[in-house]
Amino acid sequence: MDFKIPIIPGDGIGVDVVREGVRALDRIGEVFGHTFTYEHILCGGACIDAHGVPLQDESIEKIKECDAILFGAVGGPKLDALPKEQRPERGLARLRREFNLFANLRPSKIYPDLKDKSPLKDRIIEKGVDIMLIRDLTGGIYFGNKGRREGKNGLEAYDEECYSVMEITRVAKKAFEIAMQRRKSVTSVDKANALEASRLWRDTVTEVAKDYPEVELKHMLVDKAAMELACNPSVFDVLLTTSIFGDILSDEAGVTTGSVGMLASAALNESGFGLYEPIHGTAPDIAGMGIANPLATIASVGMLLEIALNLPEEAKAIDRAINKVLHDGYRTGDIYMEGTTKVTTEEMGTYTIERITK
Repeated sequence: MDFKIPIIPGDGIGVDVVREGVRALDRIGEVFGHTFTYEHILCGGACIDAHGVPLQDESIEKIKECDAILFGAVGGPKLDALPKEQRPERGLARLRREFNLFANLRPSKIYPDLKDKSPLKDRIIEKGVDIMLIRDLTGGIYFGNKGRREGKNGLEAYDEECYSVMEITRVAKKAFEIAMQRRKSVTSVDKANALEASRLWRDTVTEVAKDYPEVELKHMLVDKAAMELACNPSVFDVLLTTSIFGDILSDEAGVTTGSVGMLASAALNESGFGLYEPIHGTAPDIAGMGIANPLATIASVGMLLEIALNLPEEAKAIDRAINKVLHDGYRTGDIYMEGTTKVTTEEMGTYTIERITK
């Protein structure tokens, strides 16, 4: 099969790790008989340096002709002084807006050979940690009305949490659809004991659940969910929540893996088109040094293959390769342990890619 993928490394270590992600795609093509062609696109600081804007209009048009986006990271301290609308991060924000990428998927699982890097105790890990956190990405308090005003006690600031039934319904459907492919359990996280927006969230998710009778639905308050993630994460299959709660809980769930260099993510729209990226950011202090961990990006390639291109066997091949390279003792610095072999970004990519087989 033939696929067209826009490659957007962005800034910092995004360039280093996306290079290895592309090599993994090429290897999948060789092993499984697919052809991948690429549109190389600038975004963030790299695009500002070249063209004066975080993302060009023509890049949007090119992406519309593609199957899925492989993304690195954008931003960096040298551009922090720019006005908000000209910052590198606006390029990623525009991609999300232009393609209506409202559902953020963040898997969190512990690879057996990295369990010693996890802060969780062995007795907790042994129960299993394999969570898919799905958060709304375009609504809620981050995108609601906000501002400052004079109040009875002087200057005050406000941020409004607001959700429509439509916004809740579409992200809930994504969660139930994904749960049907996993262990058929959704835990919807809210603060319905205190927030009206959460009460609508709970009511709407309950209504959506009626269309998925095979999936077990549980509701959980966000404070309880935070405790369970730390003490008993095996109770979760798919976690569904709002933008702000998901922002916090996904970082908590992610740290259980032992390194942000292992964490993949996706952002999807209603048609299934999406952007796939590691969550770790640009790490400008190590950019170009050849020490960044490419496994989160390679895992993001696995998500791209499974979700965007409907190639589950190819996605499993990626996952097996990551497990094998870790089991064989290869480590970048962020996951290095005594007794293992420390390698560069390129070496980790090479050793992983060599292990991609049918």
